[in-house]
Amino acid sequence: MKSVCVIDGQGGGIGGAIIKRIKTLFEERVEVIALGTNAIATAQMLKARANRGASGENAIVVTAPKVDVIIGSVGIVMANAMMGEVTPRMAEAIAASSAKKLLIPISQENVAIIGAMAVPLPHLIDLLIEDHLAPMLG
Repeated sequence: MKSVCVIDGQGGGIGGAIIKRIKTLFEERVEVIALGTNAIATAQMLKARANRGASGENAIVVTAPKVDVIIGSVGIVMANAMMGEVTPRMAEAIAASSAKKLLIPISQENVAIIGAMAVPLPHLIDLLIEDHLAPMLG
């Protein structure tokens, strides 16, 4: 069984929406691990039916190298993103992981992603899952 890690911070709304969609499509054929930069984000993702969850820097640093796929906003690979919730250690562990990373281009404070279209979040989640995650999971 493939393991998919969803990483989110702040209120966990994006991660929760992604997990709900994954669970609707793949049910229990994939293990979904919710990693929150804080306990509130983790709780929201667990509520969305993640199989397991943990919070904080160490949980992300330890788990990122062990999963098959990492999903989150582009900020998860940027030190100090999400109003400082993404620590340099978290960003480094995620970027260095051999897992395939599927990143949603949600803009960060001082970062412009050139070429990224202004697409509503629900459509980005559909693209992420249908065009990228589904082919990887078979």
